[in-house]
Amino acid sequence: MSILLVIAPALAALLYLLAWRRSLRAMGAAGWDAGADPAPPGRPGVRELGSALMLAGLAAHGFALHAGMRVDGGFHFGFALALSATLWVGVLLLWFEGLSVRIEALRVGVLPVAAVAALLPLVFPGIVMTVERSQPLFLPHLVVGTLAYGVLLLAAVHALLMIAASRALHRLSRESSPLARWIEQLPALMVLERVLFRLIALGFGLLTLTALSGIVFSEEVFGRALRLDHKTVFALIAWALFGALLVGRRLWGWRGRTALRLTLAGFGVLLLAYVGSRFVLEVILRRV
Repeated sequence: MSILLVIAPALAALLYLLAWRRSLRAMGAAGWDAGADPAPPGRPGVRELGSALMLAGLAAHGFALHAGMRVDGGFHFGFALALSATLWVGVLLLWFEGLSVRIEALRVGVLPVAAVAALLPLVFPGIVMTVERSQPLFLPHLVVGTLAYGVLLLAAVHALLMIAASRALHRLSRESSPLARWIEQLPALMVLERVLFRLIALGFGLLTLTALSGIVFSEEVFGRALRLDHKTVFALIAWALFGALLVGRRLWGWRGRTALRLTLAGFGVLLLAYVGSRFVLEVILRRV
């Protein structure tokens, strides 16, 4: 294993954790954690340094992903690389959002997970794609499809966070637990909703590319552009749900419970596109 394949993810994890610590300091100044080392009032440089550390971590993480997928002239891919790439996208969106609003609480939740995800490919490098499976469109289809699943998973988790935050604001308003203080430090629900729709828009774009590349790949391998199996049907239903949500948001201002329910429903159907199809094949039809 090249030394760069170890140094790059380790550096990314370290930078993410340093940015996480800076976010904790910024929240400590707001009274979230009495045990944190609070930044002195009036020091805006703490936020800027945290953003700079995140950006450096993103660069190291991106290099690690590229180097990890292209090893010894082959193409490695697996769940660890997919999870790592998904968290890279999530941190990138948080970095952009943090340029305009305070989202330290979201960073505190995401950055430690991203640090672990950056290191996972060292333990689980994935499999080498064999020559006979590596059709010209197979690798782009695989990578884009996995990222689509991952980004929409982040959207679903974000929707659950919004539901929990909305409920907890009333239930925990008089408590002083770490959870209550963390929820108080979350951005306004409108900001959280904006992040949610950016995740959905990105995931929908990736899902659209997945469907288009899948049609071409299916024609290349099976001789027909569209195979209406369980996976395809569920994926198209999920695509339609997320598309309807984005159109509804654009034309009729859909938000709140409607947006959250459609997000969770769309991801549930998307989950069935793989898990459900494998269940039908392996359990009902007794095929692998």
